[in-house]
Amino acid sequence: MNPERECIPVTVDKSHIITIGERLYTESIEFIREIVNNAYDADATLVDITVSEDSIEIRDNGAGMDRRFELNDIESRIIEGTPLKAPNFRVKLNNHTITPRSLTGHKIPFLEGTEFGPVHGEIIVLPQTLASTDELGIEIKVKQVTVRRELFGMETWGKIMARVRGEVNADFLPITSDRTGFIKDSSEFRAFLAVMEKVIEEIKKVLYRLTAKKEGRIVSRALNEALHRVYIALSHNPELSPFGALPIADEATKGIGGAGPLSEKKAEGSGAAPPTGKEKIPEKKKRKKNPQVKRLTPNAVIKKMKFGQYGVSCIVDSFGEEGPEVFTEETTIYINRDHPLYKRESAKADTHTLNLARLITQEIALMKDSKNPRQAFERQSRLLKDAFIEKEKID
Repeated sequence: MNPERECIPVTVDKSHIITIGERLYTESIEFIREIVNNAYDADATLVDITVSEDSIEIRDNGAGMDRRFELNDIESRIIEGTPLKAPNFRVKLNNHTITPRSLTGHKIPFLEGTEFGPVHGEIIVLPQTLASTDELGIEIKVKQVTVRRELFGMETWGKIMARVRGEVNADFLPITSDRTGFIKDSSEFRAFLAVMEKVIEEIKKVLYRLTAKKEGRIVSRALNEALHRVYIALSHNPELSPFGALPIADEATKGIGGAGPLSEKKAEGSGAAPPTGKEKIPEKKKRKKNPQVKRLTPNAVIKKMKFGQYGVSCIVDSFGEEGPEVFTEETTIYINRDHPLYKRESAKADTHTLNLARLITQEIALMKDSKNPRQAFERQSRLLKDAFIEKEKID
């Protein structure tokens, strides 16, 4: 018969971990003992200790370390682990003064308060050309020394996460005994996280705004090219224009898309064909009362191509993935940049321009006669073909 087992509960206080960690070597003499023990572990047969008034020298004949340190690695560790930005403090490595790391990009400084102390720092959004997966995250510093890097949820952002660098200083944070992390169940750390949630949300807005700005420039160039090509196609097929013939301007009077202005006299008696009864001429009153015009986002790209006294406006904006690929209100063509087909075709410059021209010619063809889709398709096909023939054939 087995004797009854008695279980004795044992509780270990956190202070014990700190005691055997940070406070283990509170006296310098303990370090000397540890170094001697390390010499024994390295198979030394002799340890020579010399003590003077201002120094202690310890030599041994042990095997030592067979690893060689790279200077770049040493410098990187010093930059992260020492307060190089402190006044009257310098570190030299082989007579080279080590300076804090400097990054270029869009800088976002911040300063927030907590009941335990301030949280301050600077986040840098790198240019896309400098984005890297090396050393990801934001440095968390305590008394100007980097304890660790954190992503703060940015790992769900995708590739754009690689553009975010920077540092945050919070001297009140309690760190672990090995100085590689923080005591996460402390009130100080929870207050710190609450501040960083707001900071990260602001960084996300700035990052997407910068990305949208760059994408806007790309869309603007592609839309200009598409409108130019469509104008050339219409100039070779004036009968397909819903606004009559297109005047060709000289360099001095050329407008957007290459169109030229028409004076009232020219419109009455020149070769420019006046609008027919079947064609819709937008009226100012109707435009003001049009309730179907979409509200645009700040990232909308707007271009206009003139056809004599009239013209067409093209707007590339976000209308949702479930929204239509393209639609028209009066003489305004709306192109949905959120549509899956647009996203796919905009990945390359050539297909981007071609896709925009396809959508624009489709809507222009329907403006001519929206009641006959087959004829509209044929008109679009002719315009799109002439828009992309070789330049020398146009000349």
